[in-house]
Amino acid sequence: MAYALQQLINGISLGMIYGLIAVGYTMVYGIIGMINFAHGDVFMVGAFIALITALLLTAGGVLAGPAGILVMLLAAMAVTALYGWTAERVAYRPLRGSFRLAPLITAIGLSIVLQNFVQVSQGARPKPTGTLLPGGWEVMRQDGFVVQFAYTQMLIIGITLAVLAVFTVLVTRTPLGRAMRACEQDRKMAALLGIDTDRTISLTFVIGAALAAVAGTMYLLRYGVIDFYIGFLAGVKAFTAAVLGGIGSLPGAVLGGLLIGLIETFWSAYFSVQYKDVAAFSILVLTLIFLPTGLLGRQEVEKV
Repeated sequence: MAYALQQLINGISLGMIYGLIAVGYTMVYGIIGMINFAHGDVFMVGAFIALITALLLTAGGVLAGPAGILVMLLAAMAVTALYGWTAERVAYRPLRGSFRLAPLITAIGLSIVLQNFVQVSQGARPKPTGTLLPGGWEVMRQDGFVVQFAYTQMLIIGITLAVLAVFTVLVTRTPLGRAMRACEQDRKMAALLGIDTDRTISLTFVIGAALAAVAGTMYLLRYGVIDFYIGFLAGVKAFTAAVLGGIGSLPGAVLGGLLIGLIETFWSAYFSVQYKDVAAFSILVLTLIFLPTGLLGRQEVEKV
């Protein structure tokens, strides 16, 4: 019982990270119908920016504790948001009217560029860090096994829920959110009604990149080691989560992230850890075969 409870806590915290990345996937797909396969590498860049910020703060002895984590988070969000805006403006906007494979190929190219840039600039070796937020709350003991709810896991769940709450209000209650929903329904009609669709799409990329940076910072705090390749696996699993929850559905992206995190964690705990990625990707295959619209997705009706 205690062991299963510990794995449940671990799976929820990991699933929250996947959910944050999956929200970025589903936002971009919902507005322009494109899968941004470079999004996982934005998550990786956010983790590296957070690490560099932490090292600078530690070397300068300026901030520590929660204040330092907040600075790491803001720095990672600012840099990745700038990248999101630049990528949309330079790489994706000129191809918006092109055939559907062109933006997809561009996204894969951007992913390779980001991976190799970080590999060359930061090195290929994993970058371990010390525990930035040690300790936790002891939930229970059973036969000598201690179930601990780590402070980093509390922070991951708390920040993820807060960010998603703010984002939900943004989408449902603000002019920007109404513009995003209008572009999702009919981009040409939205432009005819006076909505700046280019600005709306750019801001969507900016928000998605910032959410990926939050996920990268939380990953760094929780696991304490990163490398230039973490964005690929995390990105594919987050894409799996978005498809499982229903691509285009924000609640579905979070739900899919939680399910993928739980499946991966419990598989690693009770079966073979070497095959945890196979378990996650098998869910993607089964979902595409038997439930192509996902758990919360809706069937699109095309007007003829």
